Amino acid sequence: MSSTDPKYGTFAGKEGSESHESLMHGGDESAKVKDVLVLEGEEENSSNTTPFIKSSGLTSAQAAEKLAKHGRNELPEKVTPKWQIFVSLLIQPMPIMIWLSALTELLINNYLDMSILLMIQFANASIGFYETIKADDAVAALKASLKPKATVKRDGVWRTIDATIVVPGDLVLLASGSSIPADCRVNSGTIDVDQSQLTGESLPVTMYEGSSCFMGTMVVRGETEATVEFTGIDTYFGKTAALLQGDEIVSNLQQTLINIMFVLVVLSGILCTIVFIYLVRQVDVDEALSFTVVLLVASIPLAIEIVTTTTLALGSKELSHEGAIVTRLSAIEDMAGMAILCSDKTGTLTLNQMVIQEHTPTYVAGETQYSILRYAAMAAKWHEPPRDALDTLVLTSADLKSLDVVEQLDYMPFDPIVKRTEGTIRDRATGEVFKVTKGAPHIIVKLVRDHDIHVTVDRDIKSLGEKGIRCLAVAKTNAAGEWEMLGMLTFLDPPRPDTKQTIMDARNFHVLVKMITGDHLLIAKETSRVLDLGEKIFTAEGLPVLDPETKKKPANLARDYGTLCLNADGFAQVYPEHKYLIVECLRELGYKVGMTGDGVNDAPALKRADVGVAVSGATDAARSAASIVLTQPGLSTIVKGIVVSRIIFVRIKNFITYRISATLQLLIFFFISVFAFKPSDYQPSSNPDDTDWPSYFHMPVLMLMLITLLNDGTLIAIGYDNVTPSKYPEKWNLSVLFCIGAVLGGVACISSLLLLYILLDSWSPSGVFQTLGLDGLSYGQITTAIYLKVSISDFLTLFSARTGDDWFWSNAPAPILLGAGCIALTMSTVLACVWPASYPDDVYTIGLLYRAPYALPVYIWLYCIVWWFIQDACKVAVLRAMKASNFLGINETGMVQQYAPGDKVGDEKMRLLEAVL
Repeated sequence: MSSTDPKYGTFAGKEGSESHESLMHGGDESAKVKDVLVLEGEEENSSNTTPFIKSSGLTSAQAAEKLAKHGRNELPEKVTPKWQIFVSLLIQPMPIMIWLSALTELLINNYLDMSILLMIQFANASIGFYETIKADDAVAALKASLKPKATVKRDGVWRTIDATIVVPGDLVLLASGSSIPADCRVNSGTIDVDQSQLTGESLPVTMYEGSSCFMGTMVVRGETEATVEFTGIDTYFGKTAALLQGDEIVSNLQQTLINIMFVLVVLSGILCTIVFIYLVRQVDVDEALSFTVVLLVASIPLAIEIVTTTTLALGSKELSHEGAIVTRLSAIEDMAGMAILCSDKTGTLTLNQMVIQEHTPTYVAGETQYSILRYAAMAAKWHEPPRDALDTLVLTSADLKSLDVVEQLDYMPFDPIVKRTEGTIRDRATGEVFKVTKGAPHIIVKLVRDHDIHVTVDRDIKSLGEKGIRCLAVAKTNAAGEWEMLGMLTFLDPPRPDTKQTIMDARNFHVLVKMITGDHLLIAKETSRVLDLGEKIFTAEGLPVLDPETKKKPANLARDYGTLCLNADGFAQVYPEHKYLIVECLRELGYKVGMTGDGVNDAPALKRADVGVAVSGATDAARSAASIVLTQPGLSTIVKGIVVSRIIFVRIKNFITYRISATLQLLIFFFISVFAFKPSDYQPSSNPDDTDWPSYFHMPVLMLMLITLLNDGTLIAIGYDNVTPSKYPEKWNLSVLFCIGAVLGGVACISSLLLLYILLDSWSPSGVFQTLGLDGLSYGQITTAIYLKVSISDFLTLFSARTGDDWFWSNAPAPILLGAGCIALTMSTVLACVWPASYPDDVYTIGLLYRAPYALPVYIWLYCIVWWFIQDACKVAVLRAMKASNFLGINETGMVQQYAPGDKVGDEKMRLLEAVL
């Protein structure tokens, strides 16, 4: 069975196969176009029932009135004011804790600590605000540069205006190369329209008087006037927009950070409450409350969002150099875990332009593709610009200079009834006159009397149709005036040059690639064969649909359709809602899903995917729905994005591991030290201080905040660190992160507690200091020494955390990270050495160089380095033991687990599905 393009491309399929009407439409078949574009369960636009009234143009007053009534010709877009973004950064859970802490310090008249907390609060918000709006501004600039224009007749004069102020009833000019600004009807004449953005069909559709053209499609041939029927939300864009609405979803990274902070906050809250209850019995309430609040704030990872946001922003900048604009920073983290990449075909995997294929069936001896292209050109106006896409295809491929030896005496243009073109040609050298025609094979073959040719052509058509290849037949008259079938030109929308390599590269990173297209099944299968995507390509018949009334997805989506969606290599002849539900089904199975596309029909799926990628030249709807917008042709940027995103993921994971360990070290250290050590018990009889030693050990808030600011502040440089990306999709495993954080933090905490004991015991005759012949320490030196120790071990812990289950020297840090570490550690060391004798928060502090032993800073550095090796050894041993036994699922990744051949349940499900489909 075959079906024919209303021009002259034909598509042949197997006997009993599906009709190709969903791909080929035009002429008076505009109703079929309408049927294709209407989503299942939806009503058609009222344009089919209301009479078509041609417009002769509007006045400015009429246009203004209609604009007020119908609104702007654009999809509603939720835009959050910048001030609201900034305010939202100040009222999240972590900032609220800082507000409460600052308020507590205010109530107990501790203005210095309050000022420090407020400074951290606004620094966090400012950096987060800057990184958030930077990506938004980049996308806004891109959209502004691509803003569509429209030529309309207003007040009797043709004007070029912003397409967003086009209104129903406007008279618009549709010319070759222009985008159709709104849903409209052709007033007269014919034009060829590229509807691939809506239907996935590569071949242009011919529109006649009264035919409906849709917003976002492109005129590729001809020029005419048209009357605007629908604008904005009432267009076909509007039908798709319903699937783009919905509440903002908390990103996976945000949820992960919330979970981490929740655990740390709860742990900090419990331990700080215990400390407060203990201290309130020994000191006054204000002092106990002040210390508890400071300990709580210091133990919470305040900078975790700043560092992660900055690291993502650096990854975004790196991707922008590769031709990709990231519109949602968390999409980078989602891409690191992306296990499945669903892709539209037309314009994404393919070029979205027909190309002559090498295979050219011939039926007359001596004829070749070269000669058949020459004859095909003779059946066109080769001296004039091409009249349609197929004329363009022929005339750009044929040797037109060689046609100087012939002249065209007569020409019959394409007619929707005859469905072929014909040229009457005279050979200038011999004077021979003959006719040449080109058109759909089943039309041309009727002109030929030889029955054997009919059989041969039918066989070739069927063979080509099984591969989804279109063909154009060419015939000429012989000396007797009888038609002879010369051969058939074959053409196809070919894959982009980099597509196959991109798919192979994606598979090397264990990302499963699936094709989802609105194009015909056989074309999809041929594209899949060429790209080596797989053989399991199904139509939309077995796919779920949205509820016609509520537009909600089916219940038990993953249970009922998960096996099909996961194990299919692709789907053809799908509607936008099918793409949306395929993506949703795969997400319900627990996988991170990416979606690439360029058209309106891809927008819902782009919006729903964890990583929506709008390719170069995508529609506004696709770009708005996507989280990554490509600015260069091809998909190779996606593979680069996978690599970059996995590098960013490792950097963030390393920082979070460090941040957990640093938090646990600080929190547990002060918790134990409050109960285990009473400095006053260690006070020497010959006290070198002016005041008595306190009843519990604590540091002033200024020192705690300096540790946070110097270490976490310079750790923004981790966004440049050298790391090795994983070969598998990444997956957060918080149990493992906390386990490794506990190991690193536990070793550091033990070393800090041991050092505190040694320092407090420095006056004891049997203590380490007296044994080594060192002078005893004042309490101010002890406080400053612990500040230095915590600062050093904090940063060294990062260098251990960043190499995973390998030793810290196995992978050299980036120079910028090493430089940041040197700066932070140098500043901490200098501050510890020259800290003036003072009493911040009534805690005595003094620089280590003001009193003997003057080499104490060196001893502390050596002490920290020794424990660093011990810490790293413990980390390596624990991680390798965990991986050997897959403890806490440490070896699990986000990679797709398809059913294995031989799995009876999986095989049975697939057998039944294939039988049904």
